[in-house]
Amino acid sequence: MFASLFGVGGGIVMVPLLIGLLAYDARVATATSLAAIIFTATVGAATHGVLGNVDWVTAVLVGVPAMAGLNVGLAIKERISTRTLTYAFAALLVAVAVRMLLP
Repeated sequence: MFASLFGVGGGIVMVPLLIGLLAYDARVATATSLAAIIFTATVGAATHGVLGNVDWVTAVLVGVPAMAGLNVGLAIKERISTRTLTYAFAALLVAVAVRMLLP
């Protein structure tokens, strides 16, 4: 609900909540968030697809490189500490917040 309301990805809302409220490790929180996104993304894409709101060519052009980026990100994540990952994610959240405030 918050992700839709603020127009940000679910991970930007879900990961901090899992870490802060449920005391999840950063790695477990990010993986859990990604697993949950599978379901919401599938339903959202299917619904918008039925409504004719999806440009499938663009979706493929964005999605295929994103899958490659996912593998690179996972390889990097395995090499850095949980503390570093947490600080990097916090920095990303600050950058997103600043970007959202700018016109």
